[in-house]
Parts: sequence; structure tokens; C-alpha cells
Amino acid sequence: MTTRCVVAGGAGAVGTLFVELLTAAGAEVHVADSSAGADITAPDALLAAELAMADVVVLAVPETVALQALGPVTATLSPGALLVDTLSVKSRYAAAADAVRSDVELLGLNPMFAPSLGFPDRPVAAVELNGGGPRTEELLNLLTGAGARVVRVTADRHDRLAAATQALTHAAVLSFGAALAELDVTVDELAALAPPPHATLLALLARIAGGTPEVYWDVQSANPFAETARDALRAGTATLAAAVGAGEAEFTDLLSALRAVLGDRLPEYGAFCAQMFQAQQLRSAGQSEVPVSTARRDTT
Repeated sequence: MTTRCVVAGGAGAVGTLFVELLTAAGAEVHVADSSAGADITAPDALLAAELAMADVVVLAVPETVALQALGPVTATLSPGALLVDTLSVKSRYAAAADAVRSDVELLGLNPMFAPSLGFPDRPVAAVELNGGGPRTEELLNLLTGAGARVVRVTADRHDRLAAATQALTHAAVLSFGAALAELDVTVDELAALAPPPHATLLALLARIAGGTPEVYWDVQSANPFAETARDALRAGTATLAAAVGAGEAEFTDLLSALRAVLGDRLPEYGAFCAQMFQAQQLRSAGQSEVPVSTARRDTT
């Protein structure tokens, strides 16, 4: 790739991920970051010149900044250039993008993993906002070549799936932690007796509770379908309580319904769970960790 690129927010975690990807592919990358005084929402003469020469511009910035930058940046770009956003919510940006010029390519990307994990074996959602084009395909091929699993979706479908995979998942783990706080138990007692499923939930709780609050707040507050996901979680808890109250037959019916949710992938995820639990057991025993299938090892 002999491309000129600008990465706004290039000093951040997601921005750095794309700077490294593009640089490794041979691109000339200009990092524009607010920490160095760059304002992508109101480009000065130097930044405007870089944008005008760029083949690819990546907005690795918060949604509020991306929305403010959309007009000024697209007004500066050369025809045929590619503007990429890395937002975790796509629908609002996609609606705003409808009003910009049609001779630039617009692509939404969302790495569905912590940036420190890198692209290999990780899913990246891709939203082609105005039909795609050659630079879009080049960048998607670059991601695939780096080992990423590119999944093409619409903006609306992206947000619905993100609400299920991220907002719902995080809400379940956070609710689990809040429930633990209500019980007369200590973490040391739990750690001593925890079977693999409980230990896995403790690990997920530690990852989220020990992470950056703004990241997890954004997942819960920004996605327009996150509240629906939390409502579904509350309804699921009520469904479980009702099934237990009704007796074993109703509980058995509930498990049957949940098997149907997993469909043909039930054996696949069952095997993946067994691998995780085996790895936990070996790690606890001080042995070498067995490899976990790369097919489903993405984290929050």
C-alpha cells in the first residue's frame, strides 16, 4: 500500500491500532491528535493540507467529535478519498453522512475487541455507508490480510448486534457483580470454591470493573438499542424465576428453548466452553495452558 493516510486520534488505543496497520502496509501516515494540538473538527492550514492529500482518513475519535468533524473533513478531501470512522455506534453517524458529498467513500469500522489484542482472529464490523468503492475494498482486504474477520453489516444492524454482543453481555456481568455484593459472601470464599462457570464470570467482572469506566459507560449509554437489551435481561431473569417457581417441567422447557436459541451452534459453543474450563484447570494446577480455539476467544 503506497497510500497517504491521516489518523485523527492516532495517539489513542484504537488510533494506534490503525496507525500500526497502515504503516506496516507501507502507507505514509500522519497522526493528528488533540494531545498534540490538532483539532479535526476545525482543521488548521497544515492539517487541511494533509487531509487534501490523503487517500484514507481514519476518525478514531469519540462520536461527538466524529459528528462535528464529518462536514469539515469531507469538504477538504479529494474526490475518491476514503473516510473511515471507528465508532461503536453507527446509526447516528450514518444518518449524518447522508448529507455529505457522494464522491468520497465512507466506511464505518468497529473492532469488536480491546485494541491491545490486535487484529488476528478478531472480528471487525464493516459498514459501507455510501456503497463502498476501491479504497474501501483495499482497506477491508488489508484487514483480512492482517488476520481480522471482517463482517459486513448495515448501520442499523450493527447497532442492534452491538447491543446484544456488548451492551447485553456487559450488563449481565455487571448485574452478576451487583448481585454478589448483596450476598453474604467474600471473594476469597468464592475463589476457594468457585466452579469453572463462576470463576469465568468473576474473571469477566474483573476485566470490566478494572477497565476504563468511560468505555463501558459508552457501551451502555450511547447505543440506541442498549436499553432494549437491558430490558430483555430483566425479562430473562423474570422468565427464569417463573420457570423455577412453576416446577421442574417448566424449567426443562426453558432449557429446551435456550438450546433452540443456539441452534446448530450448540455443539460448537459447548466444545469451546469445555476448552476454556480445561485451560482453567491446567492453569490452576500450574501446567502449560492448552490452546483455546481462536474461533470464539474474543473478549469484552
